[in-house]
Amino acid sequence: MDEFLTWYFSGHPVTASLLGADGYDHTLGDFSATAFTAKVGEQERWLDRLSRLETPTPDDAIDRDLVLAQLRGWLALASWPEWRRDPAAYLSPIFAAMFTPFQQRLKPEPELVTAAISRLAEVPGVLAACRANLDPDLAAPLLVERGLGQARTGRQFLTVTVPSMVRDEGLRAKLAEAAEPAGRAFDELVAFLEGFRCGGTWRMGEGLYSTLLRERELLGYGAPELHEKGRAAWAALDGRMREVAPGVNGTDDWRAAMEALMDDHPPTLAAMREEYEAETLRARDFVRARDLVTFPEGDECLVLPSAEYVRPVLAVAHYLAPPPLTSSRTGVFFVPYTPDGFTEEQVRQRLRTNSRAQMPSIAVHEAYPGHHWHLSHMAGNPRTVRKVFRTPYFTEGWALYVEKMLHEQGYFDTPATELAHLDCRIFRAARMVVDTALHCDDMSIEEAETFMATKASLSPGTAKGEVSRYCAWPTQAPSYLTGAIEIDRIRESYDGSLKSFHDLIAGSGGLPLGLAEQAVAGA
Repeated sequence: MDEFLTWYFSGHPVTASLLGADGYDHTLGDFSATAFTAKVGEQERWLDRLSRLETPTPDDAIDRDLVLAQLRGWLALASWPEWRRDPAAYLSPIFAAMFTPFQQRLKPEPELVTAAISRLAEVPGVLAACRANLDPDLAAPLLVERGLGQARTGRQFLTVTVPSMVRDEGLRAKLAEAAEPAGRAFDELVAFLEGFRCGGTWRMGEGLYSTLLRERELLGYGAPELHEKGRAAWAALDGRMREVAPGVNGTDDWRAAMEALMDDHPPTLAAMREEYEAETLRARDFVRARDLVTFPEGDECLVLPSAEYVRPVLAVAHYLAPPPLTSSRTGVFFVPYTPDGFTEEQVRQRLRTNSRAQMPSIAVHEAYPGHHWHLSHMAGNPRTVRKVFRTPYFTEGWALYVEKMLHEQGYFDTPATELAHLDCRIFRAARMVVDTALHCDDMSIEEAETFMATKASLSPGTAKGEVSRYCAWPTQAPSYLTGAIEIDRIRESYDGSLKSFHDLIAGSGGLPLGLAEQAVAGA
């Protein structure tokens, strides 16, 4: 495993440094076509070698099978090469590499600036590779448009936002100067993408989609079954919400009830952040009082505005974990601010989808005992490979599982907060239906937006952003409710306390659900 991780980190230096591995902070890596194609052959060799590996203990077997699942997923995706289809393959590593180190501040500022300047020097080359590698027959206009939205934030982000995070005035000026060539490279990429004409599709297709579910996620079923699970879950939740809604608006029309609840929202983006911070502390105190999990020593969850570079492509709250290969246990719950160019009405709609009734569920999901608690606790696992590879089918599944678990514990104690909790869940059931239909059937983007706006209580603008995300990240959207259902099923067969179950399964990593079940059964 150590040898495999050394190979993996050398080919993914940004990921390595974000995880906290030493020695990778000064480079973005090789984004040439030669590097991408060579990686496939190396992955095949690792799959062959590790498939024949003897494992002396059950935990060793889980480690090996975790890596094999990753390798099979990568090789399956070789037929769907992101680096030829999507500018995000180049933009996301740049943004993360430049922003996250200054956000987490795990090293002295002079070291952070030196590493950032080294990486800035590579930005023009990475963006040149983007222009060279994008294939007009494979790239989809929707993906290019998303990338263009991010690219337009590049100059401001590198030349103003990142330097503003540097406290020392001299270092700040030095970093801003080094960012100018990178800023010009982003200007060139924007011009290129504005004129780039392409005719590829964002639809993955049922064959590859099902292969990823079975071989990477180890779920034991494919896209058609996942689609039907989503429809069944939606129907069951719809029935329960009809029972709860009268306590909110006197009728069983839960959509109308949610519309009314969304009118009670913070007045500004800044106020939204403040109220989320208060709700995060309340959730933490509740979990501690009920003794539902073991808290890692030194854990802290900051609640901050979302980074400017993700605002054009991510309309919901999200979380940045502490680097698991370090001793840090400080994570960040990012509140979904709008891009600077949004109108007053667009900002109001964003505030409405973060209403006061919805905030408890979202804070539980992102912070306690959702993502922040899980990923802080998981970082204490001594097995390095489990801290490096995790799947959203566990991590997002866990965060949705704990929403339901806290409801069982009485956290959502009013009809309004219970209905909002159920709305968060039915929203995830709708995602299961829509993601599979978009990529494996013939549902149009417009039909998907209508589905999300009527089968869940999303504003039209948020529904539009959500569907764009599903087109760009196939298989990710269903992970939430799929994983929550599977974790509930595993809990039913566990003979022990609720706290010990939580500590055990969440501490085992962010494993594919089949391996998580093995970890619990073998404990």
